[in-house]
Amino acid sequence: MSSTDSPPLIARTASADDARVANVPEFTVSEISAAVKQSIERGFAFVRVKGELSGVKRHTSGHVYLDLKDTGAVLSGVIWKGSIRNLRVQPENGLEVVATGRLTTFGGQSKYQIVIEQLQLAGVGALMKQIEERRKKLTAEGLFAEERKKALPYLPRVIGVITSPTGAVIRDILHRLQDRFPRHVVVWPVAVQGERAAAEVTAAINGFNALKPGGPVPRPDVLIVARGGGSIEDLMAFNDEAVVRAAAASDIPLISAVGHETDTTLIDFASDRRAPTPTAAAEMAVPVRSELVHKVVDRAHRLETGRLRLFDGARQRLTDIARALPRRERLLESPRQRFDHTAAKLGSALTLLVHRQRARFDRAAAGLTPAPLLQVVRKDHEKVTTLAHRMQLSMQRRASDASNRLTTGAKLLDTLSYRATLNRGFALVAKAGKGLVERGAEIKAGDKLEITFADGTAPATATGSVVSSATPPASRKKAKTAGQGDLF
Repeated sequence: MSSTDSPPLIARTASADDARVANVPEFTVSEISAAVKQSIERGFAFVRVKGELSGVKRHTSGHVYLDLKDTGAVLSGVIWKGSIRNLRVQPENGLEVVATGRLTTFGGQSKYQIVIEQLQLAGVGALMKQIEERRKKLTAEGLFAEERKKALPYLPRVIGVITSPTGAVIRDILHRLQDRFPRHVVVWPVAVQGERAAAEVTAAINGFNALKPGGPVPRPDVLIVARGGGSIEDLMAFNDEAVVRAAAASDIPLISAVGHETDTTLIDFASDRRAPTPTAAAEMAVPVRSELVHKVVDRAHRLETGRLRLFDGARQRLTDIARALPRRERLLESPRQRFDHTAAKLGSALTLLVHRQRARFDRAAAGLTPAPLLQVVRKDHEKVTTLAHRMQLSMQRRASDASNRLTTGAKLLDTLSYRATLNRGFALVAKAGKGLVERGAEIKAGDKLEITFADGTAPATATGSVVSSATPPASRKKAKTAGQGDLF
């Protein structure tokens, strides 16, 4: 083709493009945005997208905006306010999830996004990561500190159990309590897995704590939160932050018994005691009744033994003190001697006093004139005579009082003397060469005895054992008629 042909060719091409463009309809921006929105929503009305959450923001309106990303792309997402409370997993940065929803567009920013209706963690690793991060957060707040733990009551009157009412767990707990120590049990039925489980367990813990003592529903003394074993997904309700906070804030001591022995949930850290199984939780809640009864009986026996030993010791000490008391004659020797000595001195002292006074009167009379002197002497003589008479009466009264006290003491000593007891018909029994016999159990058949009466001592030989005072009267009568000997 020659160079002269080029301009006509260009002209023809331009004319064709112009004609084709002129035939294409025109759209507004809103029309294009609506068409794209309709196309995307029709083709992706229900999708499940796996990715990592990032840029999670909670708007003041209650909606949540976030991004789903992987190594090659980012997908914007939104969770409307009405869907948030139904989510099994709350959105957090860094979680790997599977989001279920629908794709749509937002024309205001010319972007497409996913409207999320459900969130699920993508695999066990994501669950463990979420649990670990939550554990670190609650640990930093002090919810798992040992000083927050409360002691369990030794013997609770009422036990509150939070579990499913239809599972084997409640039957195991009730059976174990019946075996060990039957108690009053109040069951708060809850779902132990699924979307409702966390909210119901939280409400049950708070509900038990809200009960008032003495109300129509008895307030438990201890709580048991129990569930059988399961996968980590099945036990996620007991890793919920609301459940853990309710367990930590419980005023009633709480035992967690979730899963098997190898299963660990966050409620185990917040509870006051962690039981490996629901059956073990029942064992922690109450003691063994038979063991408790055995302890009570054993301590009662020890108390009675100690009481008898105390009385025996006091009785022995009293006997020793009685033996150490001096005899009546010895007690009266010194008072009697002092009385005799004082009585002997009393007459001579009185006579001496009279002589001394008379001598004073004589000396005084020598220096006086006869008439006045005689009068003074007469008055002094009368005064001395009166004083001497009063002194004699006083000495006689004192001597009489002392004699009465001495006689009373002698009578009291006679009453307390063992010889007075013998005079009342009693006797002392002694083994020959071995001293007094204090108990009948010390006498054996054939023992040589010495029986002391009020008027003398008589030898005797025991022909049999002494019948115990605990033996009923009928039995003693029968024993005598059978020919058994009597001590006396």
